Amino acid sequence: IGSFYAALGSVDAICFTAGVGENGAEYREAVLDGLQGMGISIDKDKNTNFKRGEVNVISTDDSKVKIYVIPTDEELMIAKDTARLVK
Repeated sequence: IGSFYAALGSVDAICFTAGVGENGAEYREAVLDGLQGMGISIDKDKNTNFKRGEVNVISTDDSKVKIYVIPTDEELMIAKDTARLVK
């Protein structure tokens, strides 16, 4: 994240998705640990208590960078792509 931040000059949002990104509260917290100097701040309560299956903002209200948990359905996309290819 730090390398992307440096290359881009800023970051608008960080998104966690898929298996570990959606289900790993400790993982998300560990990934973001130490990035507070870049204005990235995770709300520990929001990180562990959110509605599954919905887009959730887990950053603190004063975080300069929004942090999202975004649900995915990878199996559905694979099935749709496969159906499209075999037609």
